[in-house]
Amino acid sequence: SMVKVTAIVGMILICAGVLTIGFSDAGDTATVSNLWNDGGFFPNGIGGMLMTLQIVMFAFLAVDLVGVTAGESKDPKTVLPKAINTVPWRIAVFYVGALIMILSVVPWSTFKPGVSPFVKAFEEMGLGVGAAIVNFVVLTAALSSCNSGMYSTGRML
Repeated sequence: SMVKVTAIVGMILICAGVLTIGFSDAGDTATVSNLWNDGGFFPNGIGGMLMTLQIVMFAFLAVDLVGVTAGESKDPKTVLPKAINTVPWRIAVFYVGALIMILSVVPWSTFKPGVSPFVKAFEEMGLGVGAAIVNFVVLTAALSSCNSGMYSTGRML
């Protein structure tokens, strides 16, 4: 998970640098007004946002894994509420914050289906190595998900 966290925080910092300093190819077009230009926040209706919300909630609703790990925690009465109470902050930073930064640097109208928004953002900024890093992070995330699934299934058995 540190690979994912580091990548997202790094991407947010790079986008902040592009917005404030303008050090990349996207520096001339990067602006916070990209968030509401080209039709506003829901130019194609609210349906797309609702479908995306399902994916986000699926990623955060590993209730079975929380229950399994609670049994192995030294102090579940302290650790579990703390972990659960940080979920809104994690969603705000890692999903909403990352989207705000990406969409400020690259207008939403340039994204195409089948292409990662992170990869597209790094390409627009002229940071080609970012695409390779994002692909590595996606592979690591998939392996991490498989690992946690095997762990929780094994513990339940």
